[in-house]
Amino acid sequence: MPTEADPTPERVLFDGRPAVIPGVGALLLSILTVGLAALFFWFRSLARHYRITNERIVIESGVFSKRIEQVDLYRITDYVVERPFSQRLLGTGNILLEAMDRTTPQIRIDAIKTDVMALYEQLRLSTEQEKRRRGVRVVDFDEDPTGGHAA
Repeated sequence: MPTEADPTPERVLFDGRPAVIPGVGALLLSILTVGLAALFFWFRSLARHYRITNERIVIESGVFSKRIEQVDLYRITDYVVERPFSQRLLGTGNILLEAMDRTTPQIRIDAIKTDVMALYEQLRLSTEQEKRRRGVRVVDFDEDPTGGHAA
């Protein structure tokens, strides 16, 4: 939402559900069960919706009852991109995020059918821009290798 201090509108980076058939294993299982497993995978993919913008991540869970989790990007501290071989064959991937959020310290975006490396780069850049815009500084305190004893 544009404000006087920040005139740029919120931009959607990804909006969608996990892939119905996320990898080769699910594909083979669907073939072996003559589509019954695909029906299960389809229903499971309906239970999750991801909306990733340049300001926040919103994850909606549930088919009948809904739960919505939101994490602002400036709270993200670490990223992991997973692209297992079976998912790479079908063009899907996972993104795992660590956040400074009490209710949602880890965010897992599973089996999305998009270029996960490009999404990761956009997400990383947007996170840094949000931190700068809000004046957030992350300080990493390393453990003292001597165990806290001065020499």
